Amino acid sequence: MKILLLVGVACLSLAANALGDMGLAVGEAPAPSLQKAPQIATFSIVARDPQTGDYGVAVQSRYFAVGDVVPHAEAKVGAVATQARGNLLYGPQGLALLGKGIAAEQVVQRLLAPDQLRDERQVGVVDQVGRAASYTGDKCLAWAGGRTGASYAVQGNLLVGPQVVDAIATAFEAAPGDFATRLVYALAAGQAAGGDARGRQSAALLVVREKGGYLGLTDRYIDLHVEDHPTPIRELARLLRIRQAQFISEQAKELVTQAKKTRGTEHAALLEEARGLILTALEKHPSDDYGWWLLARIHMMEGQPKAAGLAAQRALLENPAWRHLSVANREGLGVSTELLDALLKVESFNRVWHSLAAADDAGAQ
Repeated sequence: MKILLLVGVACLSLAANALGDMGLAVGEAPAPSLQKAPQIATFSIVARDPQTGDYGVAVQSRYFAVGDVVPHAEAKVGAVATQARGNLLYGPQGLALLGKGIAAEQVVQRLLAPDQLRDERQVGVVDQVGRAASYTGDKCLAWAGGRTGASYAVQGNLLVGPQVVDAIATAFEAAPGDFATRLVYALAAGQAAGGDARGRQSAALLVVREKGGYLGLTDRYIDLHVEDHPTPIRELARLLRIRQAQFISEQAKELVTQAKKTRGTEHAALLEEARGLILTALEKHPSDDYGWWLLARIHMMEGQPKAAGLAAQRALLENPAWRHLSVANREGLGVSTELLDALLKVESFNRVWHSLAAADDAGAQ
């Protein structure tokens, strides 16, 4: 146990630096051509966050577009990972069973019972109350196996050894941060421990939350795919930071909207909080021109035109296309004519705005 802990701690350190499979047999009685599909390796973690009730699946593989097959999850229901000679129907079938309140272990048993290729499958499940189960068939490519803990299941096949799943589990239990960050951190720990014996190619992260998707119309709170990349987990972590920055920016926008309806100390406090949020978002995603425009707006509302001009200048340098948008489109995207007029009175911004106009004129000649 001490040795395992030391390995896990070492992998945690390597994982921090790193931030940086499945086949296609389908159905309970697969068609003959699909029965011949090769086993393709992966490692994954399925989990439930007891704090938020979110469910998530994170996966990496030396296989193109692993996110198209392995991760399945539904808000308030559970999560499923299907891999090795992955059975795509395990996702919807497993979630249907979980939706009836059936425990994770029984769900796995029901999925496997009619499956003629069960010995070549690998599946992980987390149910409505956080019970977890992981199954590895006897004919999965070695090394193959899994591990379960409180509200999570880890599984992998064609790995360099059992230290990979151990590292993923240890990292997930010990990692700081929000649920999605912990899932990606755990993947990085698995890669740091050796990962897939053949290398790496793709990764995916799915986190579901009730009405957490775009406009509240789906539960796909975070749904990120890296299809083909030399360091897919590192790229997945980068994409996650951008997604998180978007969430934080939305919170800042709401505070700005509230601030417009207030005065005095409440007004100042709301703007200060919004400014802190958007600065955090820009740390995660510094090339976000929308974020810089929002910061400019906040600074202007705070009576800091020079700071506003510098923020807007950065927005314009990140994306000069703002110069060519119509007034209506700029207004619709949150850059009002009133704000722009005020910014054009700031020397630093005015200089950049007109220098870009001059560059456009020169390019047109």
